Amino acid sequence: MSYLDQITSPTLLINEKITRANLKRMADKASRHGKKLVPHWKTAQSHEIGNWAKEYGIREVTASSIKLAEYLCGQGWDNIHIAFPFNVREIDRLNRLAANKSLSVQVVNPVTAKKLADQLSERVGFYIEIDAGYGRTGVHISDFGTIEEILREAKKSDKLQFKGFYLHPGHTYYTPDKSGIYEQSRQALHMLKVKYQSEFPNLLTRVGDTPGCAVMEDFGDVDELGPGNFVFFDLMQAELGSCAKEDIAVCLAVPVVDINKERKEILIHGGGVHLAKDVLVDASGNKNFGEVVFLTESGWTIPSDRSYLKSISQEHGVIKASDSLMASVQIGDLLGILPVHSCMTADCMGEYLSLDGRKIDHCEGACWK
Repeated sequence: MSYLDQITSPTLLINEKITRANLKRMADKASRHGKKLVPHWKTAQSHEIGNWAKEYGIREVTASSIKLAEYLCGQGWDNIHIAFPFNVREIDRLNRLAANKSLSVQVVNPVTAKKLADQLSERVGFYIEIDAGYGRTGVHISDFGTIEEILREAKKSDKLQFKGFYLHPGHTYYTPDKSGIYEQSRQALHMLKVKYQSEFPNLLTRVGDTPGCAVMEDFGDVDELGPGNFVFFDLMQAELGSCAKEDIAVCLAVPVVDINKERKEILIHGGGVHLAKDVLVDASGNKNFGEVVFLTESGWTIPSDRSYLKSISQEHGVIKASDSLMASVQIGDLLGILPVHSCMTADCMGEYLSLDGRKIDHCEGACWK
């Protein structure tokens, strides 16, 4: 039975071969540069895909929440890092998990450091997140007073272990000057390493974003790489130059429910609840919520003439179709949609269907809820 015969409603497909190639490519790059790859698992959020990653020497992983960290516990990871400014309301939950698992968290202020030092009953590592220009979160690179205060509070507890500095240069998503941003990031982490390494000889520095990690070859003395989206990639990454569209490892299979020949539009069952609402906008102002691919027994093919999802609502999606697609499509057909943002699409869908017809787990899936 073909995997296509199982699909009656929007279904997120995963191409294992492409996923493995993406994992291997990044693992090889990290090894080539003498860095440890600690991927951010907010993209895949899967036990099975985690097992694929381990085959390429990946032994540690990063989570976006304590919920995801809990889901990943018991899966053989050497350490799980929660890369989000720690929420002090979850200290009890952290203690429960840390009783049986090596965990680390992210600290961005002295108040959180003090509460962790006062309330931890288990040993937990922490990174100080640094802001070197992104502006979303983290201690500003020049704010040594806050860094010192966090370290002073942590020293009051033998349960809270300083591991190093974490920097997410997320502004690589918004500028073509990735090399300039990475030079700034490398210099920031190098400066902190020089300043604090005598006191903390095992101090680590980690940088993590897919656009930079995918294209850069000079990481300086950074110890660890922590990208996430590279596992699947997506249209946004392709537009940024991080990958080719052929490297995108997931697509949403959607049924065709209506065809408007006059407007050259195709109505699909597939909307914001399946893809999220991330969008790309071209030079003419046209919105693109995903691009059409043709599903085959071995995956999907990218047509030479582009058709794209011009609008979405909750369950509806409207495709602006090419002439060749209009000539061939029929109501009841299945089309594939390459997502703009694979992390959000996977989170919306909560599970994957492999090309050999197997369901693959996701943290947000029904079996976990």
